[in-house]
Amino acid sequence: MPDLEARFSHARDVIREAGKRAVDYYDGTAGDLKIEMKTNALDMVSIADKNVEAIIRDRIADSFPEDGFLGEEMGIEKGDNDCLWVIDPIDGTACFVNHMPTWCISVALMVGNEVVLGLIYHPCGDELFTAMKGDGAYVNGEPIEASRCAKVSDGVLGIGISHRVGSDAIVPLIGDLLDREGMFIRNGSCALMMSYAAAGRLIGYYEPDINAWDCMAGIILMREAGGWTNAFLEIPDVLEKGGPILAAGPHVADELSHMTGIMR
Repeated sequence: MPDLEARFSHARDVIREAGKRAVDYYDGTAGDLKIEMKTNALDMVSIADKNVEAIIRDRIADSFPEDGFLGEEMGIEKGDNDCLWVIDPIDGTACFVNHMPTWCISVALMVGNEVVLGLIYHPCGDELFTAMKGDGAYVNGEPIEASRCAKVSDGVLGIGISHRVGSDAIVPLIGDLLDREGMFIRNGSCALMMSYAAAGRLIGYYEPDINAWDCMAGIILMREAGGWTNAFLEIPDVLEKGGPILAAGPHVADELSHMTGIMR
């Protein structure tokens, strides 16, 4: 096992540095954003996404040149060991470019087929969510715990959706949730909502099709906070193609598993 403590300490400094740079773009200090559409008006990339990812990659590579990287904007670069940093430089780009604060930066470290570190930084709220395997989950250094709600009607569920799937992938779930007297929220950032689930602010999070860089840090956060997630990393070709993610507090995991059809 590589030196996780050293990597965690370094990544914590790097993600805050990247957050400052992202805020410069968000508030206009760094100049006008250059925006490109990927597939539609809600699937976009800005110059901020590209530059923030470059900062994270470069700063980590300076200290750990043997590690590999998988990022939303720059793809995969294999390293000389089993370490793979999974980066989403700005999760919630549509919110970011439209001056809404629900965006964040997500960084995770995989060793082989296991995620061992996760950091999610929300610059607008100055909240840094962190987790290291076996060491619990924290926000700004304070321990956090997944929701202990007993049923879905006791709290709010985070939901995500993209145009990669049809409306039938999410509408029945929303109907079922409302029929059970539950409620949902969608704020535009999977990583941020998974952080909130790890902190017990949401009872869980579901998205029928998500990329690995959006949820990888959230997975270890949720698990280290005492919550449950589906076996996302066991999905075939998940790093390249993504798949469904379900995260839940321990007492609603069975109910949400039944509602979404994702095996527990």
